[in-house]
Amino acid sequence: MSTHEMTGGEALARALLAHGAGPMFGMGGFQLLPFYDACRRLGLRHALINDERCGVFAADAYAKVTGRVGLADGTLGPGATNLVTGLIECLNAGSPVVAFVGDTHRAYSWKNMTQEARQLEILRPAVKDLLRVETIQRAPEMVRRAFAVATSGRPGPVVVSVPEDIAHGTHGFEESEFAADPRHQAAPAIRCRAAQDDLAKAVALLAKARRPLILAGGGVHISGAAPALEAFARASAIPVAHTMTGKGAIACTDPLSAGLFGRYDRIANALIAEADVLLVIGCKLGEIATKRYTVPAAGKTVIHMDIVAEEFGRTYRPEVLLWADARAGIEDLHEALRGEGKAGRADHVAEVAQRMAAWRAAAAARTGSAETPINVARILGELNAILPPEAILVADGGFAAHWGGLLYDTKRAGRGFVPDRGFASIGYGVPGAIGAKLGAPDRPVVAMTGDGGLNMSLGDLETARRMGLAFTAIVFNNAASGYVKALQHAMYGAGSYQSSDLAETDYAATARALGCNAIRVEDPAKLGAAIRAGIATRDVPTVLDVVVTRDPAHMLPAADNRTVQIKKGDRIA
Repeated sequence: MSTHEMTGGEALARALLAHGAGPMFGMGGFQLLPFYDACRRLGLRHALINDERCGVFAADAYAKVTGRVGLADGTLGPGATNLVTGLIECLNAGSPVVAFVGDTHRAYSWKNMTQEARQLEILRPAVKDLLRVETIQRAPEMVRRAFAVATSGRPGPVVVSVPEDIAHGTHGFEESEFAADPRHQAAPAIRCRAAQDDLAKAVALLAKARRPLILAGGGVHISGAAPALEAFARASAIPVAHTMTGKGAIACTDPLSAGLFGRYDRIANALIAEADVLLVIGCKLGEIATKRYTVPAAGKTVIHMDIVAEEFGRTYRPEVLLWADARAGIEDLHEALRGEGKAGRADHVAEVAQRMAAWRAAAAARTGSAETPINVARILGELNAILPPEAILVADGGFAAHWGGLLYDTKRAGRGFVPDRGFASIGYGVPGAIGAKLGAPDRPVVAMTGDGGLNMSLGDLETARRMGLAFTAIVFNNAASGYVKALQHAMYGAGSYQSSDLAETDYAATARALGCNAIRVEDPAKLGAAIRAGIATRDVPTVLDVVVTRDPAHMLPAADNRTVQIKKGDRIA
């Protein structure tokens, strides 16, 4: 067999291409220069990002939208450590991401090399696995392993550490060494099914239930299970509530949709209290989904389906455990239940639709508000009216995700709402839109971010413009770290604000200076036209600088924020 002499950096690039790898985001340094050179020569799409954390956010959004492995890299030292926040988002959210990090030349390690740090010890808790390329011959093997780990079980991020001497060294590789298993190009690479005895127990409970409810989490989308869940829910007449990451498990406009549950809800929390059986699918039942572990109340009959057995019983003790991939598990339930019990649920299903209609009628005053400064709910009302079913709405951490989770309506089953709820870090909006647009170039992409979030990722508007990406970024401009200010107001009273105000800034002017299209909106009557103009723009991002309420009593998306009573020590964010 013939061999091809190449650098370790080129071997890494060829291994990525063998996996059909998509766009990669990073900022170069000396250690990975041979890899960067190979990307240029071999045509691997790589983009300079202005902040490594944002590079992982972009990779995360790409993975969420496509199911394929997102890619990022960082150089030795600060480049590697800057990846941590983004990697924890991927770890907690179950996003398949592979990140390369440059490391020291092994002959000189621990001799105070420039930018040297104990970076692997810092990175290890932030990832599903960390692999170090110890010999150049094993470079393709380590990439294969990284993709296998990232896409199996609950997907997650994997770091591949590349010492300088590995990247710059050379070795003769055979073509066969770059073989890749196509299953590991996307997650889930391998699906598992629940035990038949457990499945039979679940079916027995669901068959006799008269007020069952499905609680769908982000695992539904990780598994690509939304179409299967939609079919099962309709065939069985079981309404569906969702977490923020589970939005789109079925369309929010479907008569079976009970909307968001947990800290903020439409009608779902009451339905959970009234349910005789709860089927939890792909949901960790964490703090926000359970309204700080009070929903569901103790004593409910719960069937919990999850790909990670360790999640069973962590926050709630279920009656039946279904250790399964979400799509496979739903398909098995559908086949076994065969619509049994459906006829007895007609009144329940009709009641859910009636309650949702009443909720929409009550919410209309806010979603159609003519207030100035603009009510955030009005922005969501306009997005609901304008965005087509195929649109993607990216939501930054903080209240952008909460407002969107509560009020935004997906119009078809599938991932059309992309919040960064794994770690809920702000600064995700712009890089999230970059990743989403690269993953779905033919779908309209809109991002929501606060002014604080935009401040943290402003430089990557330049990245998006350089890449010719057209998306719309809506900035909730309230001249504050809005969630913090709202919490201070609720806990300590009017005027009790500390380090939560920002300078009044014209973000439209800032965006134009970066070469982007931009519109400042202060009149709610002009919101719709501005959103349509942003969606119609091609080749550059559009920033909508929307001046929203400065009143901290109205910054949170509760049904009526003025009535929220908080005791010292409570957390509502």
